[in-house]
Amino acid sequence: MKKSLYITLALLSFCIHFSYANDSLQIQADTSTVSVVSAPTTTSNATMTPDYGFKPSPQRAMLYSAILPGAGQIYNKKYWKAPIVWGGFAALIYAINWNNDYYQEYKKAYISKADGDETTNYYEKYIPEGTEKTETYLSWLEDALLSKEQYYRRYRDLSIIGIIALYGANILDAYVDAQLFDYDISPKLSLRVEPTIGTSLANNESTFGLRCQLNF
Repeated sequence: MKKSLYITLALLSFCIHFSYANDSLQIQADTSTVSVVSAPTTTSNATMTPDYGFKPSPQRAMLYSAILPGAGQIYNKKYWKAPIVWGGFAALIYAINWNNDYYQEYKKAYISKADGDETTNYYEKYIPEGTEKTETYLSWLEDALLSKEQYYRRYRDLSIIGIIALYGANILDAYVDAQLFDYDISPKLSLRVEPTIGTSLANNESTFGLRCQLNF
């Protein structure tokens, strides 16, 4: 009887020990599973960190554009702007030369008429063949030559002012582009335009119009 009791107690103790060991293994397995799953979370957060890469220096962009117009735009990787800058300078340089040539031509003709020296008759090239050189006509010609001289001088000077303004705008554009290179514009920014119907307070009639809604 006692022997059977001892055997029963031994079997019960073995079962309890085996059950406790299973529970311990299960807990350890669960713990290891949690640690494995949580590891990629840290990695994914690291990959979400924004990386803008190249960031231009505004001071360097200004310097490049000051030395060579259009170079700052290329430095900022706005390559399409450089041909516009160069084209603007080419057009203004051509305008300066073209207006200056006519200015010098009419200036020379006007001086040859206004100096009172009969030996300097360069102005006569502007008198059509067969035209009578009356005093009235020569006086009108002198005024016309002066008017032409002033006209081309004015547009030559405006072209010079234009090229100085373009030079400054080229430097300013390079600086602003570099400053706003990584400026983040929210994709939620939108403008919605839709028709609307209302009622006029003056005559209580229906009115039609447009409603603008800016979302950001």
